[in-house]
Amino acid sequence: MTTNTSTTSLQSELQHKINNKTKPVGALGRLEEVALRIGLIQQSVNPQISQPHIIVFAGDHGIAQTGLVNPYPQQVTAQMVLNFLQGGAAINVFCRQHHITLKVVDAGVNNDFDPALYGPHFMDAKIGYETNNYLDEQAMSREAVLRAIDKGKEIVRNIAATGCNCIGFGEMGIANTSSAALIMSAVTGIPVEQCTGRGTGVNDEQFKTKTATLKKVYEKHQPGAGNEQSPINILQCFGGFEIAMMTGAYLQAAEQRMIIVVDGFIAGAALLLTRAINANVHTYCIFAHTSQEQGHEKMLRYLDAEPLLNLQMRLGEGTGAALAIPLIQSAVNFMNEMASFESAGVSTKE
Repeated sequence: MTTNTSTTSLQSELQHKINNKTKPVGALGRLEEVALRIGLIQQSVNPQISQPHIIVFAGDHGIAQTGLVNPYPQQVTAQMVLNFLQGGAAINVFCRQHHITLKVVDAGVNNDFDPALYGPHFMDAKIGYETNNYLDEQAMSREAVLRAIDKGKEIVRNIAATGCNCIGFGEMGIANTSSAALIMSAVTGIPVEQCTGRGTGVNDEQFKTKTATLKKVYEKHQPGAGNEQSPINILQCFGGFEIAMMTGAYLQAAEQRMIIVVDGFIAGAALLLTRAINANVHTYCIFAHTSQEQGHEKMLRYLDAEPLLNLQMRLGEGTGAALAIPLIQSAVNFMNEMASFESAGVSTKE
């Protein structure tokens, strides 16, 4: 969103409306910032949240077959996708509670799901059954990366056509915190060991092995920011199908001028890549929470982002985004429903 005379005028109008609600100026804190941001995104003094969605992209990573970076076996990805489809995961609970539509996307899980069994909440967008083991070779071909990005765009385009204007992205994929750490290091230039966290809960010895493995992978592919590798090249080196698809989803959501609710570490890694393709995407983002994953605070500083929540979560699935969406709705509701000093007949401060 470019700054121009009309945007400046709208910002002044929005700020005046916020300041003249029946409260002291600034008394609703961050909600006032969120209300202003949403008004600017929607170019309206009466913004609306319509049919919010969370999209969970799932994909498997070849490195998980080695057990070097993950305490859980690769099969857990497919098992958790089934849990999502049966309504038993944390993201299901939060989406039900807050009336958020949940979609689960098979971007590249090492399992066959029958779409006929799961209804409209499941989307078969499989690019492959898992990425290659990036200890030995690139994770995927350039063609696979581009297909995944295009599929992510298509999914969001179709969801936007239903009237959704607020969307968050989650993920599921054993070993995908490793992929995210490598991506973060490549984009930001921060050493890979400072981007690597404990993921699903590795112990101290496993953490040492995970860190050493990822350093070896990084040295093998040499994707660092210094040699101007493109986001596509970085995804080829050690991306996941779900991360590539999420990158496309971010790009399309910005194109549709949707409110994008950014979840945690892995969703943030996909956003790093997206910003390298389209710097304007940041305009549409509201950051949900600070993950406990070690690299996330550094990532947020790099993105100059201040999330709404810090609940010491590190689950993924889009759970942070699902918890933030009600706060975003509250920001819109106070803008539209709260009385002004004039309408309520309340005296203003002299």
